Amino acid sequence: MIENDKKVSVHYKGTLDDGSVFDSSEGRDPLQFTTGQQMMIPGFEAAVVEMNVGDTVTVHIPCAEAYGEYTEQAIQHSPVDQIPNADQLPVGETIYFQGPGGQPIPAKVLKIEDGEAWFDFNHQLAGKDLNFEITLVSVED
Repeated sequence: MIENDKKVSVHYKGTLDDGSVFDSSEGRDPLQFTTGQQMMIPGFEAAVVEMNVGDTVTVHIPCAEAYGEYTEQAIQHSPVDQIPNADQLPVGETIYFQGPGGQPIPAKVLKIEDGEAWFDFNHQLAGKDLNFEITLVSVED
């Protein structure tokens, strides 16, 4: 088992249950993260810390151990007269708000109607079970 605070490098391919690929390190450098720092979704890190260098595993991660359930509470609305350039909001696309620490917060613009703009702050993979093929490339202190 890989201990906390180890720098690991992995190659991976993430798919949905229908087989569609949502992310992959193919053609890129391996993904690096430090174990025990909550940098990765829980199910992904749980699989990696059980691996040995050179191992390849395939794991199924239920949404609760990935990006969580899709929740209606993450849908919010705001009067369009309080949003600069509200007439230019791209319905159906993701925009970014600025969080309190300056970090970008993604939200999908759901609709604009009756003077209100509706935003979905759920992660795009919320409510979805995920599958990963993971190869552990290296472990460093």
